[in-house]
Amino acid sequence: MPELPEVETYARGLQPLIGRRFLGARALWLRSVPTGPDLLGPRIAGQVVIDVARRGKYIVFTLSDDVLLVHLKMTGELVVAPAAAPPDPHARVVFDLDAGEELRFHDPRKFGRVYLVADPAQVTGALGPEPLADDFTPQAFAARLAGRRGRLKSLLLDQTFVAGVGNIYADEALHRARLHPLRPADSLTPDEQVRLYDAIRAVLRQGIANRGTNLDWAYTQGTNQDVLRVFHRHGQPCLTCGTLIERMTVGQRGTHFCPQCQPLLRLEVAG
Repeated sequence: MPELPEVETYARGLQPLIGRRFLGARALWLRSVPTGPDLLGPRIAGQVVIDVARRGKYIVFTLSDDVLLVHLKMTGELVVAPAAAPPDPHARVVFDLDAGEELRFHDPRKFGRVYLVADPAQVTGALGPEPLADDFTPQAFAARLAGRRGRLKSLLLDQTFVAGVGNIYADEALHRARLHPLRPADSLTPDEQVRLYDAIRAVLRQGIANRGTNLDWAYTQGTNQDVLRVFHRHGQPCLTCGTLIERMTVGQRGTHFCPQCQPLLRLEVAG
């Protein structure tokens, strides 16, 4: 599933749509539009794109009246195509644009979602802070960690804790911070909290600079896979110490770590 760097790359790539007008829309897979597939076309018709940005893992189109949010999930893509081009068999929602074009939401596995709302908080209100925002300081991060007892890996994947971090960048941040994925959040020292804060921001910035991580056909724009240090590298030597990277499951998610660089002490497990 695309994470913060991939979605940021998508949003930036769609910014040429700023100033364009929607003429209508058609939901070809009704479940793709939880906010009302029948209302989507009439409501969006005539609205102009004011901005295209990102919130967490959502692409956010600010329109002249409403806000359009798209969550790509595992296989979603947004493609601008001529209206006369052959139909896309995996298009779940098609938006009619001015100048004879369409914005097609291509989603073979049908997990992606499209929302048209007056207030984006209806969709994103439960999300945690943006980890690259200026006001997300080390002190703010430490305050969010206070009282948290969950495992670090699971906590980083919790979108209500911090928005946009997923499996790839959680593993990479924990390795950079030299913290085991099973460490309880409340066992971190102040120095370790700062290390993790710095690591999260560093791997996300690196991912954005590299236009995201391309690991399968669903997202093919980036080169960040070339600099991953642990994710999907199980059985290969750690680039820091040479120890073989290991893989385990945490919260039903494949998790990659170096047992030498990220040791777990019994005292830390016990809290």
